[in-house]
Amino acid sequence: MARIVYAMLMSLDGYIAGPDGDIALPIPEGELHRHFNDMMGQTSIALCGRRMYEVMRFWDSPDRETGAEIERDFARAWRKTPKIVFSTTLREVGPNARLLNGDVENVVRSLKSEADGQITVAGADLAAHLARSGLIDEYRLYIHPVVLGGGKPYFQSGLSLTLKPLGKESLTQGVTLLRYAPAGF
Repeated sequence: MARIVYAMLMSLDGYIAGPDGDIALPIPEGELHRHFNDMMGQTSIALCGRRMYEVMRFWDSPDRETGAEIERDFARAWRKTPKIVFSTTLREVGPNARLLNGDVENVVRSLKSEADGQITVAGADLAAHLARSGLIDEYRLYIHPVVLGGGKPYFQSGLSLTLKPLGKESLTQGVTLLRYAPAGF
């Protein structure tokens, strides 16, 4: 059975995107980038909401093969990882991705029971839906020492969770990783 992990970079005040909706956090470099490369390499399936998928499509571009080695490594891991995109507005998705607009909870329950390894969730709205269904096994909050003052929060408004700490790690670029599991896990 797979474990579902919701992991995203966020600002010190809890936002994954700025007030205008774009990603306003510093871009991971060096060791922090490698950390995310490793995480993508360990991902058996990536679950994405529409907005996050559209941001991450950047890594599908052939131009990613001409960048720095660390970026090429992430692009390869991204392309290799099967993706399921939940959207009611998209009509098509890119390579190694499947578009679904049906029953998110049942699809993810089935994936979780049939797959092995780690399934990652990208996107606050999708994560909130899965959290309400009790499907997320671990929350990874990558806290960047930046204050955005508003925007898209890591935890959706109205979501109520009781979590237990799993660990804390200091990473490069001043990022602190806080790991939690649902209290009943």
